Amino acid sequence: MRDNGKEQFPIVDEMGNILGAMSRAHAHDGSKILHPVVHLHVFNSKGELYLQHRPEWKDIQPDKWDTACGGHVDLGESVQQALRREVAEELGITDFQPESLGHYVYESDREKELVYVHRCIYDGEIHPSEEELEGGRFFSTDEIKQNIGKGVFTPNFENEYTKYFL
Repeated sequence: MRDNGKEQFPIVDEMGNILGAMSRAHAHDGSKILHPVVHLHVFNSKGELYLQHRPEWKDIQPDKWDTACGGHVDLGESVQQALRREVAEELGITDFQPESLGHYVYESDREKELVYVHRCIYDGEIHPSEEELEGGRFFSTDEIKQNIGKGVFTPNFENEYTKYFL
């Protein structure tokens, strides 16, 4: 399995205004053109945080534990529409109440994203996509803290977790 390199993403400025469009392949080829993504951190009522395990075939951060749900905003889609679509696709969750934590610019060696961060508390069943993920599970706060900086998690997750939850 591979990501669809022809998928179209909006090009945005740091305020989220749409300036144009580009392909997924161009977004991840080192061009560092800013494009929007959504993240959802799913906590249960015990305070544990659900993380997804990224498959080895992913073009960005393969085989790492990451934010419960993360995905690109497609061209013509709002942030809220993208969040609902991605959470349904990746986790099988449709009945959640997201809380917006704001947005920031994340830059790696291959891409530059405008990340819209959300969180929710959810105690229902989670059904990780067998097509997009290698499963997932809840982590305790201690387990996350013990593994930060050890290559277990994506750098983006570690940055967000440290910024919003520590």
